[in-house]
Amino acid sequence: MTDAPAPGTTTPSPDDLRRALAQVRVEVGKAVVGQDAAVTGLVIALLAKGHALLEGVPGVAKTLLVRSLSHALSLDTKRVQFTPDLMPGDVTGSLVYDAKTGEFEFREGPVFTNILLADEINRTPPKTQSALLEAMEERQVSVDGRSLPLPDPFIVAATQNPIEYEGTYTLPEAQLDRFLLKLVLDVPERDVEVEVLLRHAAGFSPRDLAAAGVTPVMGAAELRAAQVEVGRVGASADVLAYVVDLARATRRSPSVRLGVSPRGTTALLASAKAWAWLSGYQSITPDHVQTMVLPVWRHRMQLRPEAELEGVSVDAILRSIMQQVQVPI
Repeated sequence: MTDAPAPGTTTPSPDDLRRALAQVRVEVGKAVVGQDAAVTGLVIALLAKGHALLEGVPGVAKTLLVRSLSHALSLDTKRVQFTPDLMPGDVTGSLVYDAKTGEFEFREGPVFTNILLADEINRTPPKTQSALLEAMEERQVSVDGRSLPLPDPFIVAATQNPIEYEGTYTLPEAQLDRFLLKLVLDVPERDVEVEVLLRHAAGFSPRDLAAAGVTPVMGAAELRAAQVEVGRVGASADVLAYVVDLARATRRSPSVRLGVSPRGTTALLASAKAWAWLSGYQSITPDHVQTMVLPVWRHRMQLRPEAELEGVSVDAILRSIMQQVQVPI
């Protein structure tokens, strides 16, 4: 629920909110170099009230990116290192017996925060992964017959390593489908990596964001106001039909075993609206849809085994589909 503005204050205009979010990306850039697309993706996830899966090899600043973003937005963040022995209660919280009162009381887990950094989420068993499902979908935790709401805003930013499979558990489709975006963080180019070393040589410490010059530029109330503005972005019937045509094309592709579901189409719409609003548009265009197709759909599709053996990638299939499906004029 959006907080009412305090007496004597004015609600920021959409342009003010956009400028503030642009400054957020500048602040994150003081700590994270060469991951501008991932920074923008996380901002879009926050605006669309969705969750993000960050995939990349170790050492490409996935954790630092989330910490820097939450610092620039003045949001509370908690980090959970997912391990094989992690229990559901370690994430959501648990009932603890109070000897003084003779009653059980609920102690909140780290999920009660604004941004939950689920580090190496695929290293924990499915029963613990599933503990996040209700929190991600319903924004609440059920315990002892009660439903406890999570803070607003709330998103899960989960990380996983794409090359290490020993001791990992594949995320079930039900959980993958609840991530709005899958953002791939690549190893930086040579010039960017040189810039990283120059910063470290000058004394940069990823554990001290304040010393790096990262300052908060907006808060939860402004973010909620921006989310309201995103909800007002329009979409014509032709563009909505275009989204559906793209989704149906994924289901017909001979290389695809499982195409995009209707939840995937609504996720693409929400992401395209957030990107359109950030870009200053009042309604989404096919360009906004196309920009968001890869991050929104790449984790929602399953390839046939023969396609995987041939080295076909989901991203390549999605690019081919965008070339084939007629774009509304």
